[in-house]
Amino acid sequence: MNDLILHLIELRKRLIQISLFLICLFLILFWKDEDLYTFIAKPLLTQLPLGSQMIATEVTSTFMVPMKLAFVTALILSMPFILYQLWAFAAPGLYKQEKRTLLPFLISSIILFYLGIVFAFYVICPMTLGFFASSAPIGIVVMTDIRHYLDFVLTILFSSGIAFQVPVITLALIQAGLVTAKQLSYLRPYVIVGAFVVGMILTPPDVISQILLALPMWGLFEGGLLLAKFLPKPAVAPAQFDS
Repeated sequence: MNDLILHLIELRKRLIQISLFLICLFLILFWKDEDLYTFIAKPLLTQLPLGSQMIATEVTSTFMVPMKLAFVTALILSMPFILYQLWAFAAPGLYKQEKRTLLPFLISSIILFYLGIVFAFYVICPMTLGFFASSAPIGIVVMTDIRHYLDFVLTILFSSGIAFQVPVITLALIQAGLVTAKQLSYLRPYVIVGAFVVGMILTPPDVISQILLALPMWGLFEGGLLLAKFLPKPAVAPAQFDS
């Protein structure tokens, strides 16, 4: 019982540290909300005619949208600190071998999540938004609402960050002995189809975003299979199945 209380106290301490860090970062970003939104709006504004602007169609949008952006950005930037605190809470209960196995996956997951966001912001968003902006009929002025635009961009950013976890998942399955790289290679056709299905589910309803997300997922899957050759053999042999 005493051990349980000590664990709960430690968990409370970690959660308080996470909350304080997140709040402080949020306040700093909210103070710079204009610069932050200008940066986020670049992928669209660079695709529109010179002098084009975005609009706010709701009374509260001018306040709520920057606040939402500041909070989501603070959450993204806080991810390493949050995961460190959770790791510091859980690590004492893990064996040395478990720590050596899990830590590289955790670090790789964070790095790939950020790489996915960067890829989405500098590749997927400009190409997708450029396509839509150029598709406007003659005489139609593109004036995007700031709330809808933010939701659109955040959906793509988070979807890409999640999709970039494919190598980590692939290597984790192989390392856990649930499957081999050879077995996964047999499933390649299904993985390709699955990548496009996931791209369709995670991204806004347009073919461009779906393709731009599905292709990196497929490439990352292939990269995971290549890296699997350097993994130590799992302690438990995976079950075999007929190809």
